[in-house]
Amino acid sequence: MKIGLDIMGGDYAPKATVLGAIAAYESLEPGETLVLIGDKEQALPYFKEQNFNPDNVEFVHTTEVIGMGEHPTKAITQKPDSSICVGFRMLKEGKIDSFASAGNTGAMLVGAMFSVKTIPGVIRPAISSIVPKLKDGFGIMLDVGANADCKPDTLLQFGVLGSLFAENILDIKNPKIGLINIGEEEEKGNLLTQATYTLMKDTTMFNFVGNVEGRDLFNDKADVIVCDGFTGNVMLKLAETFYILTLKKGFKDEFFAKFNYEQYGGSPILGVNAPVIIGHGISPPEAIKNMVLLSRNMIQTKLIEKITSAFK
Repeated sequence: MKIGLDIMGGDYAPKATVLGAIAAYESLEPGETLVLIGDKEQALPYFKEQNFNPDNVEFVHTTEVIGMGEHPTKAITQKPDSSICVGFRMLKEGKIDSFASAGNTGAMLVGAMFSVKTIPGVIRPAISSIVPKLKDGFGIMLDVGANADCKPDTLLQFGVLGSLFAENILDIKNPKIGLINIGEEEEKGNLLTQATYTLMKDTTMFNFVGNVEGRDLFNDKADVIVCDGFTGNVMLKLAETFYILTLKKGFKDEFFAKFNYEQYGGSPILGVNAPVIIGHGISPPEAIKNMVLLSRNMIQTKLIEKITSAFK
């Protein structure tokens, strides 16, 4: 198993990414290799500071970096030796089994779709996010930003993707899938949610429990929350603010601490032909470490193979 990590991605790279890689290495098992992609000369001083032998990992040296504010498609085309481009090239060629980066989100999406491409049958890949539950455990919400506008059949497929992720990565048996709406009744919502409800209530591909509202995001009514990327991104950013507010107010709460994105590492792009994870741009070492471990989990559970089988 070879886990690819872009060490040039993120606001605090390469220091945060290298320190996160070192922390992740300590949790890996024999036969699990960490492949670091980026400027080796910039990374070596941080290895030295930590008394870490760089020979413990594989290194692929690159000379270019895609900045956080660059146009995704142009950057992918114009910077072939960037860490993101090289990472996706290696992923496509099977030289690594997964690829993760806290760099330019758009470039990660474009790179995934241009290199490993969408799984046959999947209309649009989705970015997913882990959601903490009030009582115990976690759920998943998708899409949270890849597709601002969606059609009913796309949301139906998000239900399939989310169900497989919840079952294989979160260990939830027969996960409950809910459709975000402005009311629980079948006839509520806009044209998109009304049409999607009709498709979901008749499907046998997952356990549909009906419409759920924003107040249901953190309870046990649904394990998988399905929505378009515009709605999901707004909800995600609002939820992330809760954790920041508790810190600013100076109090600690076990539940709100679960909103700390560092615990989850990153957001998987579901629906492409390999494990690809996007990290938060301000990811510290702890988030980078957990992004690597989530990558490993996706490889171990053969999630991509199971999604591919579901869409045959």
